[in-house]
Amino acid sequence: MSQNIKTESLAGAPSADQVADFLRAHPDFLAKRPELLSAMDAPTNTATGDNVADFQTAMIRRLKREKEDATDVAQELIDTSRDNLTSTTRVHDCVLALLGADSFERLIESVQSDLAMILDMDAVVLCVESERAEDFPMRSVTLVPPGFVDHQVGAGKALNLRAKISGDPEIFAGAAPLIQSDALVRLEISKTSPPALLAFGSRDADKFHPGQATELIGFLSQVLSQLIRIWLGHPA
Repeated sequence: MSQNIKTESLAGAPSADQVADFLRAHPDFLAKRPELLSAMDAPTNTATGDNVADFQTAMIRRLKREKEDATDVAQELIDTSRDNLTSTTRVHDCVLALLGADSFERLIESVQSDLAMILDMDAVVLCVESERAEDFPMRSVTLVPPGFVDHQVGAGKALNLRAKISGDPEIFAGAAPLIQSDALVRLEISKTSPPALLAFGSRDADKFHPGQATELIGFLSQVLSQLIRIWLGHPA
């Protein structure tokens, strides 16, 4: 039975001349279906003539492209892994710097100084909603009007990553002209605390962008939120 099916299949197949005529009529066929080259045997160099296609050269060229593509992908994975390791190490260093603060005031000052330096940011700012400046006399805290956090981050959202922007003076003050991308992270300090956000600003327009992984920056913000709550003695 299988022999009959095979014979019938071969009987209905086009002849070699028909295949050759088809390829002559459609010279771009293999260009559109390059995967077929890997299933073909390359001709020997004895085939010569202006009208003879050098499939061997085409196959070698294709294999070279595949090798280059594979090398590029491997290098991209290596670079990404190295960048992730560097970012993780920097966030760990930031956490240690925050844990090393010996007072609440030093903790807040560390946000702008230590975090900016360790993370290689142009600005790191802690914003707290308040209508009265006397509520937060420390210069390291940027006071913003009520509703500011929801407006900037988005109601119900934990963070907002923005690329290719002009820095917001209300957040970054004098550093605003430098900022071309930022990450705004909502701080969940306490039910009794006013809304707050941690802003990271960079002069690199693509440093932050929507769709970027946010686990590390989210973790750092959670650590800061808990430390502020502990220093102020607020309930969770």
